[in-house]
Amino acid sequence: MRRLAVFGGGFSLGVFLAQYLLPGGWALAGAWAGLGGALLCLTLPRVWRRRGVVLLAALALGLGYSWLYARQVQAPCQALAGSEGYVQATLCGYAVRTDHGARAPVRLEGLPGRALFYGGEELLDLEPGQTVSGYAQLRDAARIRDEDITSFTSKGVFLLAYGRGGVTAGEGSRGSPRWYPAQLARAMGRRIELLFRGDAAGFLTGLLTGDKTGLSEAAYTALTEAGLAHVVAVSGMHCGFLMALAGLVVQNRRLQALLGIPLLAFYAALTGGSPSVLRACVMLSLPMLAVLLRRENDGPTSLLAALLLILLANPFAAASVSLQLSFAAMAGLLWLTPGVYRRLTGEGKRGKIFRVLAASLSATAGAMVFTAPLAGYYFGSLVLVTPLSSLLCIWAASGTFVLGMAAVLASFAVLPLGRLLALPAGLLADYVLGTAGLLSRLPYHAVYFANPYLKFWLAYAYLLFAAAWLAGKAGRRRYALAALLAALTLALTVRLGERRFQADLDVLVLDVGQGQSVVLSSGDHRALVDCGSANGWKRPGETAARQLLSMGCRRLDWLILTHYDSDHVSGVPGLLERLEVDTLLVPRGGEDEGLRDAVLEAALEHGAAVRFVTEEEALDLGRAALWVLPPVGRGGDNEEGLAVLAAAGDRELLITGDMDAATEAKLLEAYDLPDVEALVAGHHGSKYASSQRLLEALEPETAFVSVGANSYGHPAEETLLRLARAGCDIYRTDLHGTIHLAWNQEETHGDDEEASPP
Repeated sequence: MRRLAVFGGGFSLGVFLAQYLLPGGWALAGAWAGLGGALLCLTLPRVWRRRGVVLLAALALGLGYSWLYARQVQAPCQALAGSEGYVQATLCGYAVRTDHGARAPVRLEGLPGRALFYGGEELLDLEPGQTVSGYAQLRDAARIRDEDITSFTSKGVFLLAYGRGGVTAGEGSRGSPRWYPAQLARAMGRRIELLFRGDAAGFLTGLLTGDKTGLSEAAYTALTEAGLAHVVAVSGMHCGFLMALAGLVVQNRRLQALLGIPLLAFYAALTGGSPSVLRACVMLSLPMLAVLLRRENDGPTSLLAALLLILLANPFAAASVSLQLSFAAMAGLLWLTPGVYRRLTGEGKRGKIFRVLAASLSATAGAMVFTAPLAGYYFGSLVLVTPLSSLLCIWAASGTFVLGMAAVLASFAVLPLGRLLALPAGLLADYVLGTAGLLSRLPYHAVYFANPYLKFWLAYAYLLFAAAWLAGKAGRRRYALAALLAALTLALTVRLGERRFQADLDVLVLDVGQGQSVVLSSGDHRALVDCGSANGWKRPGETAARQLLSMGCRRLDWLILTHYDSDHVSGVPGLLERLEVDTLLVPRGGEDEGLRDAVLEAALEHGAAVRFVTEEEALDLGRAALWVLPPVGRGGDNEEGLAVLAAAGDRELLITGDMDAATEAKLLEAYDLPDVEALVAGHHGSKYASSQRLLEALEPETAFVSVGANSYGHPAEETLLRLARAGCDIYRTDLHGTIHLAWNQEETHGDDEEASPP
């Protein structure tokens, strides 16, 4: 089976090159180059010839296949992007609720690949296999608001269809056996809601079916911060649990194999067929196939064969975060975990408890070696309590899965029996969630790559352990020394990251996409102005919390919301789950009462005092001064928003939220504002904000534009020209990322100047 490993590895390498380095025609050119290399390998000595030919031929095939797939599947979909017309589609799954209705995965008639159809709540009443037809606007799923993303194409979705008006539903193939897995998943979800309550129900639904939408923000945050989010992302662990459950029923190995392979295929369909599930199902199926065929099983071959099959189905899956994390973790388990276990246990006899602990630690360490850089890159964090959380919770997750699955299946036949089995499953689920909550509240349970030094520490730690490995088989002392040095330098790295923010006033305009979130820090005092984003794939609350935590902030003095638009407040619940807030300052009004009430309820739920700003307020911000100015306009949220002025000595920064030019004029009339050194451009650089009158009155030297991918034309060209003509240095979060400004008070005759209120 080694030839299959070489072929799978070469093909996968070609696909990854096509996805990341050689798009379009370059992939085809690379394919021809690969074939030429394969022919050259025929001249090599026999020992290298066969594998060289297989590897390069597979590489060429991967590049060529990626080019062909993009041409035959993606290109026809992209050709329709931007058009609007009558469409007919077949639902491939159940619809889920959105903020403005519902969306469902569909296959559009006459097109390869899948699409997502966005429509009204009537989609929620439809079943897989039914057809929908109506007018829709089509958009490219790979490029949204001028931003390239892979979250759709990596799942085989190449178009987004936005319904215009109602849709007509048809019977289609509803009731076909093809849709049984999706129907069973829906039925299991409803049974779980019947058997369990609260976050336990959401946890069981995620654990058994992969649907995490039932988990509260608090529960999912706790699992993520404790390094246990993978527990509710169906993967190899869950498939292993399923086969262990099947093994309790069927003892014969060959019979297990005969029943196990179709059972895994059905479970993969039931849970949505994510790359991590498919990887696990293939890897578990190949050993069973080896048993049936009386062939030897090989772990690396199974891993690369699984990757080959997934990429054959959709080469764009190479960009899937879950695929990369899943295969990286499995690679670590295959190649590193056995060696780590041997190093820990040594040659002598060890007790059973020690061996169990060593097995858990070595498995976690092996998986983390390859996944830590990916997690840092994609999620910006390194969870330090992962070994502890795995030791404390994985056994409980296994028990929850087995008992939960048994309870759900039993409830279909005898509901009281299902309720009985649900009792221990619910207790284990509560234990996992409670433990995750406790671990996520530990100081320094995780470190965040908002600290720019952390990436250098990570590289240094890898070099340390590589050096220990290259030093030879001299025992465990070198690894212990490497671990000690890594721990000491990590503590220094964290401290250095916190010490970066020691100015009299540090201002950070965070990159949250099309939204706004501004950190104001002075000494041990910190305020956050706004926390929201209009880009659904951004998590502004998480971004702000991780930035503040990397600064050593465990409690936020002030959270100031200029107004209640989603792009300024959507991240507040997520922020409150990760960080304590003393006081929330907000305007009294709000057009979207539901959004306003949700923000206020979240604040009260987490113990933050709520204060409505109706008159000018001066706040204590350490060595800096801070004033919150009440609304001066009338109309909508933008006109009735707050303004914030921060000062260090004789240097000032003004934040106006989404005020338009007319409201800016009223602000100038109501307050005697000083000249400011920095201005956060109003309304993300809209042409209706940062008016000429405001710029002439304040004479800012620097302008920050908090902006991301959007359909509004922000920042407007005329606004950028207006700022430039006013002499402003312009910094944009979409171009420069998070922007950091540090001010210290200037001394005059030996005394620091005091800032004056407006």
